[in-house]
Amino acid sequence: MDSASNIRDLIVIGGGINGTGITLDAAGRGLSVLLCEQGDLASATSSNSSKLIHGGLRYLEHYDFRLVRESLAEREVLLRKAPHIISPMRFRIPHRPHLRPAWMIRVGLFLYDNLSKRVTLKSSKGIKFGVDSPLLPHMKHGFEYSDGWVDDARLVVLNAVGAKQKGADIRTQTRCVQIKRVNRLWQVTLENVNTGDLEQVYARALVNAAGPWVSSLYADAMQALAPKQVRLIKGSHIVVPRIHAEEEAYLLQNEDGRVVFVIPFEGKFSLIGTTDIEYQGNPSDVVISRSEIDYLLGISNEHFKNQLTTEDVYWSYSGVRPLLDDESDSAQAVTRDYTFEVEAPADMAPLLSVFGGKLTTYRKLSELAVDALVEYFEHAGPAWTIHATLPGGDFSNQASFQAQLSSNYPWLPTELCARYVRSYGTLTYELLKDAKVLANLGQHFGAGLYALEIDYMVSQEWACNVDDILWRRSKLGLSLSVMQKADVAAYVQTLRAIKGA
Repeated sequence: MDSASNIRDLIVIGGGINGTGITLDAAGRGLSVLLCEQGDLASATSSNSSKLIHGGLRYLEHYDFRLVRESLAEREVLLRKAPHIISPMRFRIPHRPHLRPAWMIRVGLFLYDNLSKRVTLKSSKGIKFGVDSPLLPHMKHGFEYSDGWVDDARLVVLNAVGAKQKGADIRTQTRCVQIKRVNRLWQVTLENVNTGDLEQVYARALVNAAGPWVSSLYADAMQALAPKQVRLIKGSHIVVPRIHAEEEAYLLQNEDGRVVFVIPFEGKFSLIGTTDIEYQGNPSDVVISRSEIDYLLGISNEHFKNQLTTEDVYWSYSGVRPLLDDESDSAQAVTRDYTFEVEAPADMAPLLSVFGGKLTTYRKLSELAVDALVEYFEHAGPAWTIHATLPGGDFSNQASFQAQLSSNYPWLPTELCARYVRSYGTLTYELLKDAKVLANLGQHFGAGLYALEIDYMVSQEWACNVDDILWRRSKLGLSLSVMQKADVAAYVQTLRAIKGA
C-alpha cells in the first residue's frame, strides 16, 4: 500500500452539485477529502437545469409535501448563502380554466406561501393582464408568485472553490476506473483522462455521487450490482431572442398537464424549458430533438404575441436528470426527492451512494450525507453550512456591492462590473488583484471577456477548455462570434501548454 499521505478520510466520485456540496461540507468538518470528476465540474446534469432555486410548485400535484417544504426552506438558505449567483424572481401564471381551475391554483399558491417560513420573497397574488401584456389577448387573468434564479454551473464551481479553501483535493478530468476494499480501506484507481496515467488512492469512506452514472459505477468500477436504480429523464431547453421586456418569468400550463418556464436569460434572451422524456442512452450523448424544439416553441406560441419559429432558436442544451426510480407511470411524475444507500459491513469501509435529488436541496442533501458518515470519524466537526456563505457571497445585496466595486475600480465598465458581481461577488477582488486600468486586464476577446478572467478561471476554477469558459464558468458563448470563440480556445490551449497542464 502507498504511504499514509495517500490515505484520505473520504473520496467523493462526481463533480456535480451533490458531489461538490458533500465535499465542501465534509472538508469544513475537518475531514480530508479528494473529489474526482471525469470531465469538468458541472459538465452533465448540474449545468443543464432550468436555473431555478424553487420549492417545486408543480410537485404539490403529486403530493410531495415533504420535498416542497424542504425545498422552500432551502430556498431561503441559498438566497442568503449566495447573493451573487442566486436572485429572487417573480413568476406569472396565465390562467387557463380548462386546464386547472382557479381555486386549485389559489390553494396551491397558498400552500406554497405557507409550507415553510418565507423571509426574503413576496407572497403570491392574483393579477390581470392588460393591453400591454406580452400574452395573447384572450389571456386576461393570472397569478404571480416568487422563486429564485441561479447560475447553476457557478453554484457547483463555488462549492468546489470553497472545498479547496478548506483543504479538499479537487481532481477534474479524472476518471474512477476501479474500486475495491483492501485492508478496511477503499482502494480507488484514478485515470487522468488526458494522459492515461493511473494512480491508486485510498480512503476510509467513499461517496458515490456520480449522478446519471450512480448505478452504472457499481458495474463498471466495482463489478457489483447497484442497490437502487435511477430513471434517466431527459430535459431540454432552448434559448431565443427575448420574448418580452418584463423582468418577470412565466410558468405556462400545457394541454398535456406539464408546465414550461419562460425565463429572462442573460439580458437579451429568453430561456424556454423543460421537457420530460425517458432516456436510455449514454448520458454524455444527450441532445435536444426536433420534436422537443417544436414542443417548446408550440407552448410559447400558444401564449405569447411574439411568435417563434425554429430560426429563432439561438442555442439549446439538454441534460439527463437521474431520478430515483419510484415506478411512476410518466416521466413528469417521477419524484425529485433523494435517498442515500449506506453500505457498511462489519469492520469494512463504508460506501454512501446518492440517488436522485435537485439543485435546490443540494445543501441539505450534502449535510445529511455527511451526517451519515461522521460516526466513522471521531474527529469530525458538527454541521456548519446552513449559516455559511459560499465563496464571494459575503455581501448584503448586489446593488450595494456593485456601487462599492465601482468606487474601488472606477475605470471598470458598468456592464462588466455588474457581470463580475453576479459571477464572482467579492472574489472579484482576487480576480482583478492590482489592476489599475482596463488595459491591465489583458487581451479583450469580446463581450467583456479579458485574458485576466480566463487566467483566473483556469488557475482558480479548474477550467480546461473553451466550453468550460464560455458555457459553464460564463454564458459568454451567447455573445461571441465564431472567430472570437476560436481565439479563446487558442488562448486557453497556449495557457495550459505554458503551465504544463
